[in-house]
Amino acid sequence: MLTAKQRLVRGYGFAIYEDGSRKFDTVAASYHGDIKAFAAATFAPEKLDVALSTERINETEYRDTLALVGSDEAQAWVGV
Repeated sequence: MLTAKQRLVRGYGFAIYEDGSRKFDTVAASYHGDIKAFAAATFAPEKLDVALSTERINETEYRDTLALVGSDEAQAWVGV
């Protein structure tokens, strides 16, 4: 069962990277690291490329997310 924070992070991750209905600047900064780690664990690099090319995320957010691929932070989100 997911915690409330995990549900929020997961929802924000999909809203930002998948459909673009949210941006990082509309989410509390305290969630940013977890959202990026979730995205690094969940989305294929091609999906991250699309998020960048469609301006769902900016270059810094893209680089921050890629830097987390394979990290312990990202691994904690595998299967969530």
